[in-house]
Amino acid sequence: MQWLRKILDKVGKDFQHGGKYERFHAAYDMHDTILFTTGDTTKSGSHVRDGMDLKRMMVTVVVAMLPAVAMALYNTGYQSNLAIAAGAQALTAWQETLFAALGFGYDPNSLLANVLHGAVWFIPIFAVTAIAGGIVEVANAVIRGHEVNEGFLVTMFLIPLITPATVPLWQIFVATIFGVLIGKEIFGGTGFNILNPALVARAFLFFAYPAEISGDKVWVAADLSGVDGLSGATWLSKASSAGMGPEGLANLDLMDAFMGFIPGSMGETSALACLIGAVILIVTGIGSWRTMMGVTVGTIAMALLLNTVGSETNPFFEVPFYYHMVLGGWALGMVFMATEPVTSPFTQTGKMIYGFGIGVMVVLVRVVNPAYPEGMMLAILFMNMFAPFIDYFFVQANIKRRAARYA
Repeated sequence: MQWLRKILDKVGKDFQHGGKYERFHAAYDMHDTILFTTGDTTKSGSHVRDGMDLKRMMVTVVVAMLPAVAMALYNTGYQSNLAIAAGAQALTAWQETLFAALGFGYDPNSLLANVLHGAVWFIPIFAVTAIAGGIVEVANAVIRGHEVNEGFLVTMFLIPLITPATVPLWQIFVATIFGVLIGKEIFGGTGFNILNPALVARAFLFFAYPAEISGDKVWVAADLSGVDGLSGATWLSKASSAGMGPEGLANLDLMDAFMGFIPGSMGETSALACLIGAVILIVTGIGSWRTMMGVTVGTIAMALLLNTVGSETNPFFEVPFYYHMVLGGWALGMVFMATEPVTSPFTQTGKMIYGFGIGVMVVLVRVVNPAYPEGMMLAILFMNMFAPFIDYFFVQANIKRRAARYA
């Protein structure tokens, strides 16, 4: 790597203070700090030194997401190959043309065929997300004279994971710009945002282009409701359609749902993959187990309450709590978005209440409003706005206790 270091040092002279490209120092520094440790480090004085800086934190979160990324690649291709093998027609898209040119065929029993078929859908969305977000990050850094940090790294992975495979790339481009700019940069950038940028991007897609983000147009061009019990719609959509409630989940294999072998947005189907990520985040101390526990308890409590109350007009009240945990974006949202340090409370008890509120909200949205079968996005964004208030009340209570003790 010494040769690369020499090249960057030689090129970097023009980007330093006084160089002819000084204005674009942020663009140069972005690549330098990604490849190497920053040269500006504390060497003396009264400072607390920790090996876990922003870069290591973001990279660790990305590592925790890799199981979900792997399942996104595999299951996207698997669901498509399974449907086409059952008699559906492949979508008329350049991605399908590319996959057909590879010559692997639509074999759902082939690991390589499934992964490659998923890759031709996932990788373009990932690339467009990276380009759009990179443009916003670099432009804001240049305009404000700031450095480009690694804050977008996690968002770059999350946006493809929380979107269906067939969302048009231009919509991903626009949504990513909106999510990063409105969800983060207008608040001051990484560390100052009050909303999760990836969820802001998904909310933009949901309200601006509901047909493409609903999940009813995933992977196949034909309706498969009559082909071996398969359907192009997600299980949450099936369960909520026509007020079917539990009947819509009658043919769902809970183990398939837990493992991730069901239709859905690319990275949200596997609760197991998210659980592996949760272990990594908890062990490394990056993700709060209190927040995750709060979401779990809130989900179970509200689902059991609605099961007990019941409803003569809404059979979705009867759906057991464990269905909420293995379907939709519940697991992915709990592990990677609810635990985001910036948008969640800082106080320990506050994290539990924050998570509990998310768990309650997601069940309420799914059950009380069956027209919108997914509720994790709205639940997290709603509680994001209340996180500062939760912290405020706990901090004030702590101040009063200390004042009383001092008195």
